[in-house]
Amino acid sequence: MKMPQIGLGTFRLKGADAENSVRMGLELGYRHIDTAQIYDNETEVGKVLTGSGMPRADVFLTTKIWTENLSKARLIPSLKESLQKLQTDYVDLVLIHWPSPEGKVPLAETLEALMQAKSLGLSKEIGVSNFPISEMKKAVEIVGAKNIFTNQIEVHPYLHNRKLVDYLQSVGVTVTAYMPLAYGKVMKDETLLKIASRHGMTPADVVLSWLMDQEMVVIPSSTKKQNLQKNLQARRGLLTAEEKELIASLNSGERLANPAFAPAWD
Repeated sequence: MKMPQIGLGTFRLKGADAENSVRMGLELGYRHIDTAQIYDNETEVGKVLTGSGMPRADVFLTTKIWTENLSKARLIPSLKESLQKLQTDYVDLVLIHWPSPEGKVPLAETLEALMQAKSLGLSKEIGVSNFPISEMKKAVEIVGAKNIFTNQIEVHPYLHNRKLVDYLQSVGVTVTAYMPLAYGKVMKDETLLKIASRHGMTPADVVLSWLMDQEMVVIPSSTKKQNLQKNLQARRGLLTAEEKELIASLNSGERLANPAFAPAWD
């Protein structure tokens, strides 16, 4: 199953909020759900997916392995635990959530375990998240670009991450943009509001369309049905070259996800 270009992110959604968001998303037509071990909502996602009655094959499901589970001894057991929570026999995609802090677990060891998980049918595809170019090059050398389905990275109007995006696309690795709406900051941006008004859209629609035009997968999140529905309306080919230049002018390198253990960014 090909990964739908618009997905539903669940970062920061817990308990009933996570359940309601995923339930509304599926009802509205989302067929790509993104979660992670550290989000502490895999159980809620699994409950809704099972309760929906929707065929498992109709939903592209992603989860991510947390840093404490990157070793060969822990990765597959932790993934099996995630599958139990998600009430499924497999995920469509499993990612290394962050490079191992201080390189404590060799990347080759983690990728070997991921490839084993794939061969066992626990995940259809494998990939990475928050990998800068230096780590990506290591991963490509170890397993080949064809075995890295995506690199999920922060991209929004204030952080274009262009150098990394260009590298990924040059080697054929799909870019999945997380935090595409910059925690809602785009909704108040005057430049984006002006562009949106020209098209009868919201700033969120503008940003998602802009990212999709660049062949990126987007995974916005919301707990409001109206916003979830509007996000699904984003599509390619809406923005003019002039409007794209205006969005380009917003790039300030503002990074929102930058924990102490983050790698050296490009």
